[in-house]
Amino acid sequence: MAVPIALTIAGSDSSGGAGIQADLKTFSALGVYGASAIVALTAQNTRGVTAIHDAPPEFIAAQIDAVMDDLAVGAVKIGMVSRAESIEAVADALVRHGVEKIVLDPVMVASSGARLLASDAVEALRSRLLPRALLLTPNLPEAAALLDCAPARSEDEMAEQGRALQRLGARAVLVKGGHGEGRESVDILVASDGGVSRIAGRRVQTRNTHGTGCTLSSAIAANLAKGLGLDDAARQARAYLAEAIEAADQLSVGNGHGPVHHFVRWWSTDHG
Repeated sequence: MAVPIALTIAGSDSSGGAGIQADLKTFSALGVYGASAIVALTAQNTRGVTAIHDAPPEFIAAQIDAVMDDLAVGAVKIGMVSRAESIEAVADALVRHGVEKIVLDPVMVASSGARLLASDAVEALRSRLLPRALLLTPNLPEAAALLDCAPARSEDEMAEQGRALQRLGARAVLVKGGHGEGRESVDILVASDGGVSRIAGRRVQTRNTHGTGCTLSSAIAANLAKGLGLDDAARQARAYLAEAIEAADQLSVGNGHGPVHHFVRWWSTDHG
């Protein structure tokens, strides 16, 4: 039986905790072969982003074409796409290859607070990529920015914003509650048929949350590539992320917002 394959289209994180690097680690941890199309290079570490170098749109398209023309890609995850021209190139390539299983993580701001999406690219994201997405995975600030409204303050408001984002074109929406408060961290999944599911877990107190959004969206894409339905893919991805966050403090990587532990199921961090 052929190995499941997932493609990540995103930016590179030089410190290895988010972006393309987090996506490929997640794919590997979940038993999926990972391919990548790099949209931008970032100079960053756990304390912040110091520079962004965007790839030319035609080269972004060439990477996607090269992968799709040869590999049997089962699902695609889209992360940081910082410019309108890049978004156009990605959208055109996905249409060209008839990709159906697309998880769109609308990355706008890094964990450190650095803005990763140009203001003129927001409309391109809404009009070109949202209608292609099987699943959109915004956090509370991202959902609010896409809808030009205040962040949701309750689960009912999260569901309302999920439905509003569906009206913009996304087939299903997972509104992530990691920026919320309370003992539970609650995500709200609004399915394509309008059904609403609650995915909850214990809120972990740690500053090492670099790459959490990238990790969750790529875990969902990996599960879709393995043939899981959307609800199961999201729930299993959330369980994997919870393990990675709970073990994040074991890594002691960097001096800022450190990464989650993508290989907690495989690595021993007890070096005696």
